[in-house]
Amino acid sequence: MFVDECTIDVAAGRGGDGCVSFRREKFIPRGGPDGGDGGHGGSVFLRVNPHRRTLSHLRHTPSCRARAGEAGRGKQMTGACGEDALVEVPPGTVVHDAETGEWIADATEPGSDVLLARGGRGGRGNQHFKRPDRRAPRVAEKGKPAEARRLHLTLKLIADVGLIGLPNAGKSTLLSRLSNARPKIADYPFTTLAPALGIVPVGDFSSLVIADLPGLIEGAAEGRGLGQRFLRHIERTRILLILIEAVDAHPAKTHAALLGELRSWSEELETRETLVCYSKADLLTREERGGLPQIGKRSPFLISAHTGEGLRELVGMLSRLLAEMPADPTAAGAAETAGGVAIHGTEAVAAIREEDAPLDRGARPWPTRWVIPQRPGACRPRTNRQEVGP
Repeated sequence: MFVDECTIDVAAGRGGDGCVSFRREKFIPRGGPDGGDGGHGGSVFLRVNPHRRTLSHLRHTPSCRARAGEAGRGKQMTGACGEDALVEVPPGTVVHDAETGEWIADATEPGSDVLLARGGRGGRGNQHFKRPDRRAPRVAEKGKPAEARRLHLTLKLIADVGLIGLPNAGKSTLLSRLSNARPKIADYPFTTLAPALGIVPVGDFSSLVIADLPGLIEGAAEGRGLGQRFLRHIERTRILLILIEAVDAHPAKTHAALLGELRSWSEELETRETLVCYSKADLLTREERGGLPQIGKRSPFLISAHTGEGLRELVGMLSRLLAEMPADPTAAGAAETAGGVAIHGTEAVAAIREEDAPLDRGARPWPTRWVIPQRPGACRPRTNRQEVGP
């Protein structure tokens, strides 16, 4: 089942309490306080996993809790820190606070971590409260409470090309012909009930990702049909490939209606790169092929997924357009980004752990100078010894 929206509860771990203890040892009178500190509670992180495609794994586990920190012990022993909890999501997941609606993060870079709930700080033991006028303190701090919040996750698929068209325009057939994806294909409207992704090879060392979206009808932005639920996936695509049936009686009117629905959903889509294709060209006669109207900024492509006509030229054109475009034109503009994760506001509620940050491919993955630790006294520099005669 394709799940692109869910609500989860996250709760970090509470900090451990500090310990009240005194040193009791033979021949050491009045050993003084030695209570250890409590361990810090675990935090909850959001991790982008490129192997995840939907949010279906979170539908049946709507809560995620980190472990609490252990209490301190005597002999100045600090309690163990709580283990962090990870919430894995596919790339393109947008996180909002379910209660306030505050935007938290937009996770797009695989391997990035976002802090969702911070663990509580461990309390201090009585060893920190000794003073000259209070040598035997019997007080210790309690562990700090942890953060807990309800989050709303929304998935927006990341693809290079998005297929747009009326129901039964041939979108799923085109995707199955260009890639190894096998979406459902039938001769009735709204066959595609969920978006599908396909990887189209371009040459020997390149590829592009195409998203097949459910068909749009007039009034989809207001909730008619299935368009309103899946229109948000169009926001991530870099090129909009509009499919119009070659046997359509009014192709210009259909093109205007599709652009109107996209404009009603988001004004940003009006400036997105678009390409028009006439599908089902095998149904046209030779005379009808020359009477197709000019639609869009570029000349429309005449393709047929049944016979393969025009598919190679279409893939080549898409590859050239993607090469001329910036790497990520759909990134969040007003948000500050770090490591591919958009962070909200100056006091960011999302943080990235440096040890899990991806390596820079331009840098060397090995140290420039190798330092091998040695046991003390194992390797001593040799000195020139002078033999002393009798």
